[in-house]
Amino acid sequence: MRVLLLGGTSEARTLAAALADRDMEVISSLAGRVSSPTLPVGPVRIGGFGGVDGLAGYLRTERIGVLVDATHPFAATITRHAVAAGLRTATPILILRRPGWTAGPGDRWSRVPDMFEAATDVAAASVERVFLTTGRRDLAVFAADDRHEFLVRTVDPPQPPTPPRMTLVLDRGPYTVESETALMRRHDVQLLVTKDSGGEMTTAKLTAARVLGVPVIVVDRPPPPRDADVLDTVEAVLARLDQLPG
Repeated sequence: MRVLLLGGTSEARTLAAALADRDMEVISSLAGRVSSPTLPVGPVRIGGFGGVDGLAGYLRTERIGVLVDATHPFAATITRHAVAAGLRTATPILILRRPGWTAGPGDRWSRVPDMFEAATDVAAASVERVFLTTGRRDLAVFAADDRHEFLVRTVDPPQPPTPPRMTLVLDRGPYTVESETALMRRHDVQLLVTKDSGGEMTTAKLTAARVLGVPVIVVDRPPPPRDADVLDTVEAVLARLDQLPG
């Protein structure tokens, strides 16, 4: 069976390695440039497909037997395109999404459905300093807020518009509870805003917020397309692949 794996996550790399061990032909697709340590096992395709039409054409031309979407939980557009292309070409599609985070004892979380609601809640919050860990592409919704001081952490420098009162930290996870606690103390963070990405790589900030008593606004994931086959572990994907013909 020939598998097209839409990747970019640690789960995608683990799945690519597991499929290679099963002697399955896997093509891993990544949206942009990545450094060599993050490359998955096997052939890698870099770049987009050109929407649903381009992806459907690729599935036909390359005779893909199954499409696995293991992109980031907030990569909603890619997932919609994958499901649409799979339906158009009658290609089975599986979606691998790691479980989201769950609040525990001592957490002070409030959940919002999207970034616009998060920005609305922040604008109304009676705090001074806000820690944004939502990524550089989501800063525009906070650009009109000149009342709060924002600590913003991104991997790459953001493009405007950005919050007018912003301290930028360029860094890449994984992070430790100790470093996150120290960062939040140093900047006197009074509110944390984050996406429900799930996984262990960036959970330290949530633990630090709990330790410091800092409230957290958690942005919920976009829902998967209707009737999509969503699985939450690599093992579950492997088991489902074993059930497919061919």
